[in-house]
Amino acid sequence: MPHATAARFSRTFTTGSIGVLLACAFTASVVLVAQRATRPSAGVITLDAGTTIVIGADEPPALMEAARDLASDFEKVLGRRPRIVSRREDAGRATVVIGYRSAIVQGLRPAAAATNPESFSIAVKRTAWTEAPDVVLLAGADLRGTMYAVYQFAEQYLGIDPLYYWTDHVPARKTRVEIPAALSQSFSAPVFKYRGFFVNDEDLLTGWAPGPPGEHTGIALEVWNKIFETTLRLKGNITAPGTWIFPDEPQVRLAGRRGLIVTEHHAIPLGVNVARWPQNVPYSYNTHPEILQRAWKNAVAAYAPDQEVLWTVGLRGLSDSSYAAFDPSVGNDSHALGRLIGRAMADQVAIVRASRPDASFITNLWQEGARLVQQGDLEIPKGVSPVWADDGYGNLQDGGRVAAGHGAYYHVAMMNGRANQLTEMVPVERIFSELGRYVRAGATEYLLVNTSDIRPVSMTIKAVMETGWKGVADPAADFYRRWSSDQFGSGAAADIAAVYADYFTAPARTTNDGATREYGDQLYHTVARRMMLTALVDGPMYTIASQAPPWVPPRRVDVAPGGAPLSRRNWLRDTTTAEIAACSDAERRWDGVWEKARAAEALVVPERLPFFRAHVMTMIAINRNSNRMLLEVARAIQAAAAGHAAQARDLLAQGLQAIDEIRRAETAAEYGQWKNWYAGDWLTSVSRTREAIQLFAQHLDDPRAPLPSPMLWDWEAYYHIMHYEGDRAVDVK
Repeated sequence: MPHATAARFSRTFTTGSIGVLLACAFTASVVLVAQRATRPSAGVITLDAGTTIVIGADEPPALMEAARDLASDFEKVLGRRPRIVSRREDAGRATVVIGYRSAIVQGLRPAAAATNPESFSIAVKRTAWTEAPDVVLLAGADLRGTMYAVYQFAEQYLGIDPLYYWTDHVPARKTRVEIPAALSQSFSAPVFKYRGFFVNDEDLLTGWAPGPPGEHTGIALEVWNKIFETTLRLKGNITAPGTWIFPDEPQVRLAGRRGLIVTEHHAIPLGVNVARWPQNVPYSYNTHPEILQRAWKNAVAAYAPDQEVLWTVGLRGLSDSSYAAFDPSVGNDSHALGRLIGRAMADQVAIVRASRPDASFITNLWQEGARLVQQGDLEIPKGVSPVWADDGYGNLQDGGRVAAGHGAYYHVAMMNGRANQLTEMVPVERIFSELGRYVRAGATEYLLVNTSDIRPVSMTIKAVMETGWKGVADPAADFYRRWSSDQFGSGAAADIAAVYADYFTAPARTTNDGATREYGDQLYHTVARRMMLTALVDGPMYTIASQAPPWVPPRRVDVAPGGAPLSRRNWLRDTTTAEIAACSDAERRWDGVWEKARAAEALVVPERLPFFRAHVMTMIAINRNSNRMLLEVARAIQAAAAGHAAQARDLLAQGLQAIDEIRRAETAAEYGQWKNWYAGDWLTSVSRTREAIQLFAQHLDDPRAPLPSPMLWDWEAYYHIMHYEGDRAVDVK
């Protein structure tokens, strides 16, 4: 495994050796309704290296894992791992008690104990125990509420960053932690009922930490465990653990053991991995409904009986595409398509409820789903919560139809050839504006954030997850400042907050239908490669439908919606002109952001410089140099077309220099456990852009040089992401 060896983790499900960060605390005034008691302080309770953690042996395994995480947190702060004991007789004088159903905690709960789902409390309680007359009690209304009490305590009193694994933040070392003896905090239920991660288009994670032989996963289970821990520390309760997966994969079972509810990618209703649909088996709910019904029943049965599932229902094609593309009978009839999808959803609900009568359901209104509902062509079955998706840039696509009981599927990273995969792109202002609109509408049933590979978009993940827990509490400017202070030190907060604000306004952008869409890191490279290929190959281009079954044939991509060929030369002329204008305009802004970030670097506390350079400087370098690369490539293509070969060579050399600057920044960010982090860059694919520039330059010297393949490289990522599945196919028997 490239990022770590098994020896770096003492056990599969305990906290790893990566450090945690200094206080990113929700204080009592910041967390939703945490309230400190008004009675006067009677001193402090001191927790030190002799602290014990008491948790009843009859508590659920997921809560035991949270207790082990807390023990690891204590070790990072105090230098010694506390004993975890199951009997009060084994408690020491400095004791933390965890529990919600064990007899140990029944007599200790506050008089006004948390009762709403996922609510919890943190309090100092007087006991009749000989060795521990006063204890810190972490208790919740239910399992997850109690887990959140554990992680809230770790964040608020030990200084543990919920995202520590991804931000490399080590907490301050102390000899003791003092807790007010009068402490009594209560935390109410979250704003959004369901909240969590969708690890989607997971190319960097797959390339960096592939599942070892025998695990039968795309990403190593030790990393999945850290993903689930992060979700819980951010007070999430759901996870979609991968894109094209089967319902019985080991990370699904691990999520259950961690106490998370599993939900599903919008394109795999009930967990049917249609990207592995068997060859020569009809995929038509119109002509062969019994085949799809068998697949749905088999997928439902493949989940462990005790696994909590929030079921996704719907009907899409054999990839992340419309079902209409696979069924000519509804291809041009929105009303017929809507009726068929509605019938499929009703059948899926019935299949699940036959074995799980109390099941809960959502349907993602992604692309055609949103259109069909807005047109009145799709009626969602009773008991299924509608979830509106954004466009990949943070603009939710409900068209003003969002209502109470609805939910949101929200991207902070997006694989579409134009948005972001390696860097932050969605401004926090937009996150707060759009999700705040849902909170005001009462559309708080569901909030799934598309995290892609997590580390590059850690800041906006936190913005979304905080909103899921407490709603929109602060202006975006305050969030940038708080994040910057927590991550880089209070002395750097104002300057780095200003860097973030300028960063999100630096890219070129388009505005359609009132929605702003920034140039993400993918766009520069997708467009540059397509322009150079068009300039060299005067013929059709093809793509392999990488998120479809392997037997699906390549598809011609240079045709208009009606099937007529596009004018490739006109496209090339118009695109080079447009990109020269857009990237020239953005270049000054990117240079300004870079210089502002370099100045702010001197203010960062020394121990946080590696993450500052990896998260802030590298993301600016990727976008700034990608913008420059696209500008130089577009100019080179125009120069070559005008017969100015020498000028074109010079421009391409500058484009290669920009690519090399990106790689230098990425290499600097691959420190410690992040060695080879960018090895799996198959979606933005900076290395493929470099190859394309070199090949184009060769043709300036020798028109007979080898031509590039007309096959676009967008298939490569999912070849690697799904490779572990081998020839496994959906069970339709």
